[in-house]
Amino acid sequence: MSELETLIRNKQARIAVVGIGYVGLPLALSFAEAGFRVLGFDVQQKRVDMANRGESYIADIGSDALAKVVVEGRLEATTDQTRLGEADVILICVPTPLGKTKDPDLSYVTYESRQIAQNLRGGQIVVLESTTYPGTTRELVLSILESSGKKAGSDFYLAYSPERVDPGNAHYGIKNTPKLVGGLDEESTRLAACVYQQVVNDVRVVSSPEIAEMAKVFENTFRSVNVALVNEMARLCERMGISVWEVIAAAATKPHGFMPFYPGPGLGGHCIPSDPYYLASKARELDFHTRFIELAAEINEAMPYHVLSRVMACLSARRKSLYGSDILVIGVTYKKDVEDIRESPALRVIQLLKEQGASVEYHDPYAPQITVAGLPMRSVELTGERLARSDCVVITTDHTCLDFSVIADKAGLVLDTRGATMGLTAPSIVRLGEP
Repeated sequence: MSELETLIRNKQARIAVVGIGYVGLPLALSFAEAGFRVLGFDVQQKRVDMANRGESYIADIGSDALAKVVVEGRLEATTDQTRLGEADVILICVPTPLGKTKDPDLSYVTYESRQIAQNLRGGQIVVLESTTYPGTTRELVLSILESSGKKAGSDFYLAYSPERVDPGNAHYGIKNTPKLVGGLDEESTRLAACVYQQVVNDVRVVSSPEIAEMAKVFENTFRSVNVALVNEMARLCERMGISVWEVIAAAATKPHGFMPFYPGPGLGGHCIPSDPYYLASKARELDFHTRFIELAAEINEAMPYHVLSRVMACLSARRKSLYGSDILVIGVTYKKDVEDIRESPALRVIQLLKEQGASVEYHDPYAPQITVAGLPMRSVELTGERLARSDCVVITTDHTCLDFSVIADKAGLVLDTRGATMGLTAPSIVRLGEP
């Protein structure tokens, strides 16, 4: 057993988590609760200060749990990258967004890899968790780390293990979600698996970083493609005069060969809207065009425009113009019961409505303030009077804390893009995927 493996198994290894956001903070907390000493790195001083006070800024993490490990000295946050040398294990959990042209932006991964290279010492293991295209670990991270003069597999170890965080999921978290691990070599894979076995029940080893990287983007591309299919079905059902929601419920009675997906105003969150483009970008390097995958992304990105057209049609049927109308949007986070607004389609819907001259406000208990097209907006109180004076209420996120029966009863017109009003028969309701 190597010295590093002994340190890991005895929980004496120092764990560094680089990027303590939606992925990194829960991971840092898990290792701290397991008995490790954890250093959390972030470029945002506000996050670092809150973490060091034991104040959680992520809904899935309770401040009590965070404060406990901070007080016990098992979790410390810092912006000082020179302290990376103190760690035995370095886990990279930084964002990998898309650029304006929808090309992969690996600037955060590149920056942190350079910081690690400058502070790299013998015997450390580095694991990339950030979602990216197949080849990133070997082609980008490895080359930067070896620019330090040290060699992977002998001086340090390198692996990829994709994050699988599902914000707001009460059933699956870090501990009970299987973890994929693929290292550059056998020892890197073995050590990385050993690290995650300390906090995850089920660690699955794959043959290379590329397999783990591809598995991650495939998981999210699978969802993107199936959501695109049901979004297209919803638009077809509208024209055919039938309910896509009833169609899905009927198809879901088949016990094999079918998995229900549901339509909506578009896709949001960090991974699912971007992963198909990561895959497409890599494919183009090989003169391969992922037409099916890119088409699915186009369908999903068009859904906010379809919501706009449905709002206009609903108002027109009541002899009203969208220009000058009072629109109230319900829910702006990308999925229900979370506070994450990254890539939320609701933001695009609001922008489109405003561009057509509507007066738009929103209500969301999880997002008290947002910015749309550079302009700040604040959540308004959801009252009977506010609902009644709206020309149209658009449900874009179906938070479970909201009483949609009251919304349907008080509002004169409701466009439900999430199926939140299923089972209600108020004459005010119009649903996406229904005539």
